[in-house]
Amino acid sequence: MQHCHKIAIAAGKGGVGKSTIAVNLALALASQGACVGILDADLYGPSIGKMLPENRKLVLEDEFLIPAEGHGIYYVSLAHFSLGKKAVIVRAPIANQIICDFLNQVRWPCLDFLLIDFPPGTGDIQLTLMQKTSLSGAILVTTPQEIALLDVEKAYQMFQQMQVPILGVVENMSYLEASPRIYPYGSGGGKKISLQHELKFFGELPLDPHISACCDNSESLFEKFPSSISVGFFNQLAKDVQLSLMERQESDRGSKKAFEVVWEN
Repeated sequence: MQHCHKIAIAAGKGGVGKSTIAVNLALALASQGACVGILDADLYGPSIGKMLPENRKLVLEDEFLIPAEGHGIYYVSLAHFSLGKKAVIVRAPIANQIICDFLNQVRWPCLDFLLIDFPPGTGDIQLTLMQKTSLSGAILVTTPQEIALLDVEKAYQMFQQMQVPILGVVENMSYLEASPRIYPYGSGGGKKISLQHELKFFGELPLDPHISACCDNSESLFEKFPSSISVGFFNQLAKDVQLSLMERQESDRGSKKAFEVVWEN
């Protein structure tokens, strides 16, 4: 995966829809021609194995895991194993070893993108992922209310301290589509944290029953409801994420050239 963009999908808390964003962003990227994988790093609440079907099961081959595949997305999750079907009661060293195995013992195909579904919090697993993986960037997921922003702020600080660039912010469960729109959890949280830290705001994703229905039944939102607002949102998100990555690469190249000029002089 030498030229693969590895992107963290994180929030610092549970229940805001990180896995939903990861799966549907993966589907959008795949629909635009990319080869995409998902690493489900939420060991204590793995859900990617439920959201995607196992069109091809995960197998062990020459001491390497060959990832499962569903809807054209390659993925690995603890849900594949018997441990993932029970409450995962393990201490941090064991959890870190599982994460290291996922990072080093999986034989991925030649991916363009690997989305890493980060667990809630800012602890050992998150540090292991950032130390062992060269992340291209992170996407922060929040919901509109202030209580969600408290933990998203901690995730922002974590990535800043670990020098992981943040590509932008997604506000999930933003509103109910009606006339006029209904904002059951308030509004403006995603924009607020984006402005506060000068981050890109990728937009507001509505409370869409089609999304939850497809995730619950391992179905593709893109196949079942191709003309939905949510599909349009994820298609645009995929384009915006790729643009952010390109801008980041250009910025890094510019910084390197500036350093070379200073060094030569």
